[in-house]
Amino acid sequence: MDATPTPKPAPAPGPPPPFAPVRAPLFPTAPAGASRLRRTAVPVGVLAAVVGAFGYVATVDPNQPGHYPVCPLLRFTGIYCPGCGGLRSAHAFAHGDLAAAFGANALAVVGYGIFAVLWAVWLIREARGKPLRITLRPVHWWAIGAVLLLFTVIRNLPFGSALAP
Repeated sequence: MDATPTPKPAPAPGPPPPFAPVRAPLFPTAPAGASRLRRTAVPVGVLAAVVGAFGYVATVDPNQPGHYPVCPLLRFTGIYCPGCGGLRSAHAFAHGDLAAAFGANALAVVGYGIFAVLWAVWLIREARGKPLRITLRPVHWWAIGAVLLLFTVIRNLPFGSALAP
């Protein structure tokens, strides 16, 4: 008998751990030899959907009661959630009133800016044939959650009433 131990086989790869960073493109990309028009079709389609949504909110005024449902958290608890005032913010933003948009929901206006930058980067990368890869690690998700929680708490306290819609 041989005294050398036999190596154990490597464990079979299992599912990735929860909150593992995903290295896949955010949206599917066009094949390698595709034209620039075909490569940029998805980012342009996403922008068309966003413009359509903002166009609808610009047309149907959220300041008039009965057009949109009431925030359930505000209705049942009286607490403003991070999204409260978001439709009024989008309405004001679509009409070019940045001060009113910021007053309705400052975090939403920051989100519009982040979306615009990410969309422009996505369009440029797709036009060049490089997919957009966004890797969010657990610390990023915790930071986003902390910002949302902090915004929610501050806008519901007396000294943060300027952030309330």
